[in-house]
Amino acid sequence: MWLEAVDLVLSRLREQGIKFADVKGISGAGMQHGTVFWSEDAENILANLDASKNLVDQLQPGSKGERRGAFAHPYSPNWQDASTQQQCDLFDKALGSAVDLARVTGSKAHHRFSGPQILRYRTKYPKHYQQTARISLVSSFLASVFLGKIAPIDISDVTGMDLWDIHNRQWHDGLLHLTAGGDQAAAQLKIKLGKVSQDGGGSFGMVSKYFVSKYGFSSDAKVIPFTGDNPATILALPLRPSDAMVSLGTSTTFLMSTTTYQPDPEYHFMNHPTTDDHFMFMLCYKNGGLAREHVRDRINGDASGEKTSWDAFNHAALTTAPMAADQRRLRAGLYFPRPEIVPNVRAGQWRAQFDVKTQQFEEITDDNAQADARNIIESQMLSIRLRAKNLVKETKDPQTGKILPPQPRRIYLVGGGSSNPAIAQVCGEVLGSVEGVYKLDIGGNACALGAAYKAVWGSNRRQGESFESYIGARWDESKFVKRVANGYKVSVWH
Repeated sequence: MWLEAVDLVLSRLREQGIKFADVKGISGAGMQHGTVFWSEDAENILANLDASKNLVDQLQPGSKGERRGAFAHPYSPNWQDASTQQQCDLFDKALGSAVDLARVTGSKAHHRFSGPQILRYRTKYPKHYQQTARISLVSSFLASVFLGKIAPIDISDVTGMDLWDIHNRQWHDGLLHLTAGGDQAAAQLKIKLGKVSQDGGGSFGMVSKYFVSKYGFSSDAKVIPFTGDNPATILALPLRPSDAMVSLGTSTTFLMSTTTYQPDPEYHFMNHPTTDDHFMFMLCYKNGGLAREHVRDRINGDASGEKTSWDAFNHAALTTAPMAADQRRLRAGLYFPRPEIVPNVRAGQWRAQFDVKTQQFEEITDDNAQADARNIIESQMLSIRLRAKNLVKETKDPQTGKILPPQPRRIYLVGGGSSNPAIAQVCGEVLGSVEGVYKLDIGGNACALGAAYKAVWGSNRRQGESFESYIGARWDESKFVKRVANGYKVSVWH
């Protein structure tokens, strides 16, 4: 599918008149954590692609066994895979506890992370694992296709594997031992994984002759390290350390850039994709847009009009009091149509009310879709606020000079849900933000833009020029950013 997509996208761009000969550099964003298992024939096949044929026909094995192809295994696990609980338990114990694993790698063990996935692959498909010569992440897999040889893994994307020692900037021998099944096997796994690119803007080399011949790329076009979709998203604007991004897609993701390394099993710390002395703080929730859509559909089921319209949902969310409060009770809920990542719990819905007089919580069973509209947004944003509290600091109100509670300076919304005014308003009320909530008005794919900025910076930077300096000097906020909601509101901040 991914190989077909590469040829399809490039063919469509060519039909639109894009002059690939003018391209100086290529980078990209790949779904984080996914793994691709290359065969021993992969390097030779990549280096000798025939421009008269498409990628799939040359890299996939022959249907009649006439060629082995470039892959040792036909499938790649994606970020929604939840089949590795047994392997995650082993990872969390490997260094002592989940806290210790997070301290070393930036994260506790997660189902989707590459280390547990590779361990499961080795034990479930031992023959395929033995035939695996190299292992790529999705980002380095795509870079390999453009490069014509196996590309190194990116310095930020590698920290989504539970295998990388962030402090020492190297593979962790003990975790490789666990994944591979012994010291000798760990040495072999290190070879399969290969070196890691330490410079987010360094060139891997020039684009493969396949793309020069087939699409007209310049033979001087550089391949800049491809990174993960979340690290690329944080590059979509020159984000300041006190700013935050909320990506409102199928999942909900919260991102901040910080110089402080404060790992915890509840969230992720990853190497920043371009800046050595910075880290990327990330919270990722599986139940994002789809969970909100379930509430929307329940509301629309009792109303006329479009089934997928957000009008009734938004009206309910904006006319319901914070936490659906009345004079005595507050209402809250958890909405997990799929097993959740943070916290790691089974699918289900739970609602509770808090009695202000007795100071007691009580589980309730009422299925009030109108109240759920606001409660689901509050629930998702409160989880972010709780887990990100150590990353934000007290600040002064720029207008009154009063000290405000810890909160981001700004919140930038990206993704499909960023156009929803109800989500934007409740997001600002729950998370705060001194200067308000902003929509990054760049279309629906911030990670693609971030990867493009990465390519521009890597291709044109001067010696020692940082990503922030290069992009910041060319960034026109008035063209790309729109204020869509107020932030901190003292009357609803608790």
